[in-house]
Amino acid sequence: MYHTTVLLHDGVNALVTNPGGVYVDVTLGAGGHSREILNRLDSEGLLLGFDQDADAVKNVPEDKRFKFCFGNFRFLKQFLLSHGVSQVDGIIADFGVSGHQFDEGSRGFSFRFDSELDMRMNRSQGRSAKEVLNESEPGDLVRILKAYGESAFARPIVKKIVLKRSEKQLETTGDLVQIVESVVPEHKRKSELAKVFQAIRIEVNDEIKVIEEFLQQSVDVIKPGGRLVLISYHSLEDRPVKRFLRSGNFDDKMNKDVFGNVLRPFNPIGKVVVPTPEEIEQNPRARSAKMRIAERVNG
Repeated sequence: MYHTTVLLHDGVNALVTNPGGVYVDVTLGAGGHSREILNRLDSEGLLLGFDQDADAVKNVPEDKRFKFCFGNFRFLKQFLLSHGVSQVDGIIADFGVSGHQFDEGSRGFSFRFDSELDMRMNRSQGRSAKEVLNESEPGDLVRILKAYGESAFARPIVKKIVLKRSEKQLETTGDLVQIVESVVPEHKRKSELAKVFQAIRIEVNDEIKVIEEFLQQSVDVIKPGGRLVLISYHSLEDRPVKRFLRSGNFDDKMNKDVFGNVLRPFNPIGKVVVPTPEEIEQNPRARSAKMRIAERVNG
């Protein structure tokens, strides 16, 4: 199993309002959302799917109504224009890491495996986790662990990283695990490892900035009345989503017209959607998911 799609029917139900419309799945992954969207489209419909992970290419649907964009969704507008598309009826984004990426030990996303420190979603671009850990200034590493992992042990962990890399470069996830375990009490080690690996992964892939750039571009490409469906898995992903949908910016500054109406590009629809207990039982990785739905306003 490459990956079990989270909130599959809930997400597509919220997204597809026009069977003949143009839609975008910016996180193809296992292709679950994409295949279900195609099931809802008629012969005139079109779906564009994004993924920057070469492993996901095998999941591209064989359907003439589907166009694949091999790249990061921070370049949303650029890729759409290259396919002759300027506006779409809706976009779905399922942020985070796929089950395949966590379970493929060689990728370095999980502390469960001893492998090369990589963590890049696109293994041909950017700095790897090894480069971040071995080359970053100590102050930057502390910032990364605090900002992206909310680690209470950031400073002692970084102190140990600096000591170890002065003797020999960190090469594997096992090297990082040993460092964390050497400074964190045993009963907190698993949760701290999760925080540290999350923090390094977010830094490597520039994940929060990517989300912000994507959201800003979505304003230009989604038609009035079109839908934006966003699934996040932790507060660092959900915070910019929530603020952007609520206020139209990431500072959460409310701009209002003379009648007191908030001036924003999207109107949130309904409450936050979370997986049912049944879905969580079948797919425990879904337990932290939050889905937010919004509709593009006129103008």
